[in-house]
Amino acid sequence: MTGQPVGVKAFLVARSEARLLVPALMFIALVVAAVASLGAPLITSVATSFHVSLGSAQWTLTIPLLSGAVATPVLGRLGAGPHRRATILVTLAVVVAGSALTVLPLPFAWLLVGRAAQGVGLGLTALMMGVARDHLPEARGAATISLISVVSIIGVGVGYPLAGLLAELGGVRAAYGFGLVVTAVAFLTAWRSMPEAPAGRSAHVDVAGAVVLAVALLLVLSLAGERNLWSRHLAVAAGLAVVAVVLLGVWAVIELRSKAPLVDVRAVRHPAVAGANIAMFVGGIGMYLLLTLITRYAQTPHGAGYGFGLTTFVAGLVLIPFSVLGFVAGKLTPRVRTRIADPLLLAGSAVVVGGGFALFAAARSDLAELFAAMGVLGFGVGGFSAAMPGVILAVTPKSETSSAMSFNYVVRSVGYALGSAIGGLILAAGSGPGRLFPDDSAYTTAALVGIGAMAITTLTSLALARRRSSETNP
Repeated sequence: MTGQPVGVKAFLVARSEARLLVPALMFIALVVAAVASLGAPLITSVATSFHVSLGSAQWTLTIPLLSGAVATPVLGRLGAGPHRRATILVTLAVVVAGSALTVLPLPFAWLLVGRAAQGVGLGLTALMMGVARDHLPEARGAATISLISVVSIIGVGVGYPLAGLLAELGGVRAAYGFGLVVTAVAFLTAWRSMPEAPAGRSAHVDVAGAVVLAVALLLVLSLAGERNLWSRHLAVAAGLAVVAVVLLGVWAVIELRSKAPLVDVRAVRHPAVAGANIAMFVGGIGMYLLLTLITRYAQTPHGAGYGFGLTTFVAGLVLIPFSVLGFVAGKLTPRVRTRIADPLLLAGSAVVVGGGFALFAAARSDLAELFAAMGVLGFGVGGFSAAMPGVILAVTPKSETSSAMSFNYVVRSVGYALGSAIGGLILAAGSGPGRLFPDDSAYTTAALVGIGAMAITTLTSLALARRRSSETNP
């Protein structure tokens, strides 16, 4: 570039940095999602390796979801301030440290601590969106944000088969070792590529709001994960559910009165944002319900009268259509958005997911049918995830991107947890006395519940579309 004007050199450097920034954002979002999902296919291996019950091993999946849900709004607020780069690097350092704890030959309690630290990384997804919106041209930024949203979902499909394969080849520590390697690479990537936040930003963390929200989410996600509590101690579970609702109400009051709220509740009450979060909550229940139904059905042994008795690794391969078609939908969505409004894309994607439920309910006697249902689910989830940020960010200032999207991801986490719990409850109710596996008809019942959830999601999205149409065409 000898002889080029300084302005031209600066432009070329900025363009080169922007070109590197997009894959870096995508990679970090993929890594934190994949690492957080490592617990699901390893539950049985963890139980046998650490000599704990399956219920205790289940916490290796629940605790990262919990820590991620708690950390997300806090990181979203920090990411709205001047120290976003430092927040990203420190968070990834915590994830790397947690990954190391999962690999070291330490007792089970330390594994849970490590998994909790890994879950904190889930809060980075919203920060990646904030970086994209601040440092990329508007059209490129919108497309990148959509793909970040999709990648944060399809990371599950990457983590499952890899974890299963590594667990079969080298044991549970080898599977967690994969998490340590990729999180270390993600930290180095962030160190190299993450820019500083724009000047003039400020952010304060509402500590009281963070504590109350953390306790409320702990109750909600624990109640969602502890299915035995509902079946054996219904009154206690119902009481704790009431406490959780009260705490969420107290949290909302704290946020409304705070000068520096953790989440801008007034902005969340905007009809477009509130509607999007309702759609995300109900849709998340349905999406995760079908994901868990298909993977569980695939691993059910033939002796139950149905199922395919797949190993952990092979069952993880069933998720490949989910990831591939989810990514395809995410790539297509930015082009479709030029012709179809985001709320309508949400509605259409919800219908596609409902079609996946219908396919699973009607045809699951062949493994190819499970692959097809998972592919339909992936395409619907990919489109839904890609369109969601556009609905929220259309009415959100740039400076509040991370905070607004972090709240949406908390809603998504709670929806996913409830989807998993609802699926478990329905299948448990369909298990006869003394039977380990539910009747085949219980899966049909769960699929019908999922269709109902996606119908509600579709109607909510259509209401959003009608409202946007009335605002743009008075």
